[in-house]
Amino acid sequence: MSLLGTIVSKILHPFGGGEAKAETPDATTPTSAPAGGSGGAAGGDVPKVDGKVDVEAVLNDLASKAGQPLNWRTSIVDLMKLLNLDSSLSARKELAQELHYSGDTSDSATMNVWLHKQVIKKLEENGGKVPDDLKD
Repeated sequence: MSLLGTIVSKILHPFGGGEAKAETPDATTPTSAPAGGSGGAAGGDVPKVDGKVDVEAVLNDLASKAGQPLNWRTSIVDLMKLLNLDSSLSARKELAQELHYSGDTSDSATMNVWLHKQVIKKLEENGGKVPDDLKD
């Protein structure tokens, strides 16, 4: 499973999710599943959830149980930590490659801001309800 697919699955499908990867922007066959639905079809796409999963509520709930302050609203590192994922620079560079980042990966601050925006965008594209203040 792709790193992006793992992120999307953990937020939009927290109760199941099998082998899945986030849908690419040019994907043309949307599928749907209930908010607690399990994994995708054999092709591996994350099932869309028709905007029924409140991304902010899911992440705030996870943050309340994290045992440490994590600013998922602005930090890709904290968002990844909140999801119990590797948030190391190498993992973020891998995510940047997946998302076709064309900037300098040595400039981690700029890359991190771009990554956070892209992950939020992908959550919305895959059916998550994203608060307006997190959208571009």
